[in-house]
Amino acid sequence: MLVMAVCTLYFLVPIWWLFVGASKSSDQFTSTNPLWFADFDLFANISDLFAYRDGVFLRWMLNSILYTGGAALLGTVLAAMCGYALAKYRFRGRELLFNVVLSGVLVPATALALPLFLLFSKVDATNTFWSVFLPSLVNPFGVYLARIYATASVPDELLEAARIDGSGEIRTFFKVATRLMFPALVTIFLFHFVAVWNNFLLPLIMLSDERLFPVTLGLYTWNTQVNQIPELRGLVIVGALLSITPLVIAFLLLQRFWRNGLGAGAVK
Repeated sequence: MLVMAVCTLYFLVPIWWLFVGASKSSDQFTSTNPLWFADFDLFANISDLFAYRDGVFLRWMLNSILYTGGAALLGTVLAAMCGYALAKYRFRGRELLFNVVLSGVLVPATALALPLFLLFSKVDATNTFWSVFLPSLVNPFGVYLARIYATASVPDELLEAARIDGSGEIRTFFKVATRLMFPALVTIFLFHFVAVWNNFLLPLIMLSDERLFPVTLGLYTWNTQVNQIPELRGLVIVGALLSITPLVIAFLLLQRFWRNGLGAGAVK
């Protein structure tokens, strides 16, 4: 219990500091207790953030939602289909293909950023929405988790019964397999959502137009200007607080599914 309490404090204190800091005015941020409130100006600070430069922060948040929501949803579907195929179909080279997918888990994103930039620059696709969105669809860990869960939770007998009843392979996957794999799909979606939302290096390399920035890159650009524009410090703190709210909401709404998916995947 003591170890758990220490770990809880370790993770929650920075969030508490962020919430307290976002509620202070700019002059109170450095002159008051960093872990306790002064004047509660959170809503006024949020209003100032939304109004700054004609609401560019809201555009960054919308960009992040589009990048992350679309990539996590489509990436989950692709990972589920690939994992299901690797689990339920027998074909030559299956294990080799699966090992290649596993090797993709071990490759750091920083090693792929420059090759991706060179590929997209060859087709004049850098500094576009697609230069961030398309690479974000790939999720090797999701393929691995989908295969493990499909092997454990989708009986071959049930698939054979569906085929005997005249169901095609695609219909069997979406009508039968996905329902049994739903906890794993939610887990894959959440992991993918968090990874794409926190992605920083790829947008930094690919994008130069501020209107296409996700919120992570937008806040970084503001933070680099704090010495020249001191009032940006407060906006960065408030923006950082708002930027984590979608992640918190997603985990709170879907936690019962992803916990089941992790538990089943670990045991089976």
